[in-house]
Amino acid sequence: QVQLVESGGGLVQAGGSLRLSCAASGRSFGTYAMGWFRQAPGKERDFVGAIAWSDGRTYYADSVKGRFTVSRDNAKNTVHLQMNSLKPEDTSVYFCALTMYYSENIHRSSLWDYWGQGTQVTVSS
Repeated sequence: QVQLVESGGGLVQAGGSLRLSCAASGRSFGTYAMGWFRQAPGKERDFVGAIAWSDGRTYYADSVKGRFTVSRDNAKNTVHLQMNSLKPEDTSVYFCALTMYYSENIHRSSLWDYWGQGTQVTVSS
């Protein structure tokens, strides 16, 4: 089993920045990637970004490209999401996720194996 614990959410004004972190523990050997999804009330869980554990390849949703950056610290089994130029529409619960396998459909939440509990990000206008 793998446990994921997020931190770093909060309230920020539009145009501001936040950094989320997610620490993985347990049997995470063989991880392909860690990443982030977000879900607003009444909406589906949407892909935000991810990073491959072995080579650092990154994936981003079009809505966050150029504003958000996913990075990793392999030694600490931690992934970060740096969010800049935040907009009110970025307001969501952000979930950390881990997948053991590569897929060309990495943006599909159903293909991810483990999830954190979520952290609230609120962007005020």
